[in-house]
Amino acid sequence: MSSPVPQIQVRRRRVFYIPGYDPIHPRRYRELYRKEGVLQARISGYEVNLKPKTTKGGPYGWHVVSTQAEKDVAADIDVLVWSDIVRDSMSSTIPATYLQLVLTAWTYIMSGTLWRLMKLRKGPVIAALYPVGMLLLQLLLAVLLGWGVASSVMLLDDHVPKLALRFAALFLGLGAGIAVLRWFRARDGKLFAYYLMHDYAYSAKSAGANPPELEARIAEFTDLVAEAVQSDVDEVLIVGHSSGAHVGVSVLADLIRQGRVTADGPALGFLSLGQVVPMVSFLPDATRLRTDLQYLSTRDELAWIDVSAPGDGCAFALCDPVTVSGVAPEGKRWPLVFSAAFTQTLSPERWAELRWRFFRLHFQYLCAFDRPGDYDYFRITAGPLTLAERYHDRAPSKSRIEVAVSKYTAVAAP
Repeated sequence: MSSPVPQIQVRRRRVFYIPGYDPIHPRRYRELYRKEGVLQARISGYEVNLKPKTTKGGPYGWHVVSTQAEKDVAADIDVLVWSDIVRDSMSSTIPATYLQLVLTAWTYIMSGTLWRLMKLRKGPVIAALYPVGMLLLQLLLAVLLGWGVASSVMLLDDHVPKLALRFAALFLGLGAGIAVLRWFRARDGKLFAYYLMHDYAYSAKSAGANPPELEARIAEFTDLVAEAVQSDVDEVLIVGHSSGAHVGVSVLADLIRQGRVTADGPALGFLSLGQVVPMVSFLPDATRLRTDLQYLSTRDELAWIDVSAPGDGCAFALCDPVTVSGVAPEGKRWPLVFSAAFTQTLSPERWAELRWRFFRLHFQYLCAFDRPGDYDYFRITAGPLTLAERYHDRAPSKSRIEVAVSKYTAVAAP
């Protein structure tokens, strides 16, 4: 990273945003960009304006026109959607979700992965255990209420036939328990227990291997990025947030392996935000992901910047995803790991407001900072510098974790 970086003023940029495990329509990200971009521009003294896409068809996205440092930049931002896959994986019934709980816990515990993850960061492990605890609590409350209703029925008048009384107690008690579980399920938009359980179960079901539908979508994403790399833009930037980070790793590894990146093409950047890569790469059958991590970490065709923050309890903050997965090769170059430092880049008042809103903090990387440092999502995606230029002299965070922790380190043969 000490070699000179060519100075390229970015006038046109293509940005591909890969969401995490999120069933929501991508317009959510457009509105978030619109709202937070205006706020950050006001704080930092530049202009960011959103317009509808000028081209029809293709991924859902929007057009950005920005003036920063007296330079005009145009950016087309597309969302690489896999929310339909997420929704399909979340269609489980209540009993099926509890079966997922058992199978997911079995996978992470019996493989030894859970204990290895706990050596990294406690926050995301607690986040992983939360749906287990919450769902078991809901089940306990349902059982207690059902037992209470059944016991009350059994105390009715002795003139009622015992057999009929027992059937009534069983029927009403079971009905009360089911009603409690349905009541909690209907309010999961605030509790997130079912949502998180489905999230962790999705990777655990195949022990870290990509399910076929995700592999097919990665191939589609690779084709879309390859088309952009062949265009006349100045930079193609891939942004992977949360679970979208490991999807982005595989997209870019396939892109470069297939020889679809040329030396005279646009600058290629990869920005991983709030990544949870170890939740997958530490699993026994995550050979594909570990291979892609190892491969991408040595490539000259791109710049890979990994940003997280210890204040984000849902991410493996400052954990080098290549090294902790035990696949760091000789000559490893990427990623450059540094902190968004929420406690410094957010004012004390704003930090106090957000500190316990864990899921909101997990999306802070896509939002405005009222005391911005050298990480600014809107300068990166709509500013005049490439990702490589912006962080050419940036030192990695001293508190990053660069120790091999994963029990499983197998990669595919070259």
